[in-house]
Amino acid sequence: MGLIHAGMAQHGTAVFAHDQTKGKGQRDKQWLSAPGENIILSLIIKPFGLKLTEVFLLSMSVAIALQRFFNMYTTDETKIKWPNDTYWRDRKAGGILIENVVQGEDWKYAVIGMGLNINQVDFGDFKKAVSLKQITGKNYNTIEMAKELLGFLEQSFNELTRNIEGVINNYHEHLYKRNEKIQLKRNTENIEGILKGVSRDGMLIIEHQHKEEKFKVGEIEWIR
Repeated sequence: MGLIHAGMAQHGTAVFAHDQTKGKGQRDKQWLSAPGENIILSLIIKPFGLKLTEVFLLSMSVAIALQRFFNMYTTDETKIKWPNDTYWRDRKAGGILIENVVQGEDWKYAVIGMGLNINQVDFGDFKKAVSLKQITGKNYNTIEMAKELLGFLEQSFNELTRNIEGVINNYHEHLYKRNEKIQLKRNTENIEGILKGVSRDGMLIIEHQHKEEKFKVGEIEWIR
């Protein structure tokens, strides 16, 4: 963000952090990462013709890249948990936060922040986390892996410019708990239903009480 505001940003600039002291996640949650053990990467891009109303398509594209990348090193069990977390089985391996720079109606830049658990094995009280080392028992070079991840992102962005429907279908193909019964909470209301998919604008589609209902990011939380 500093590079952008200083007028020094270039499309494709990637910033790798060895240590992150003020990591952010979705909905202002904190993202914690042990120094030197994971991929903590930010990528500056110009949104290559996408409209502001299509911001979630970019999120889908990034989530697909992370899913493919992580899945390449593991068994074929890596999923995308709505809106864009990377899950292995039922545990969180990574997350994405996209922040945008907008002037009027012109979407100037997107800063894509990505965190992937690679070599960290102690996550404190967060028992739902998992790392690549915990899955495979191996240590990895996080900088070389980050460079490799950029290749996956470039491939995914190219697909987005050519075939938006293909990206949406790919996202749904790997969507965590799709067509399964899940439990959600909205304020004090518990909602149980079948996860049917995600709309183009990023709303979760749940079938319950014989009808479909859509929920915005931040409106609900997962119970199970």
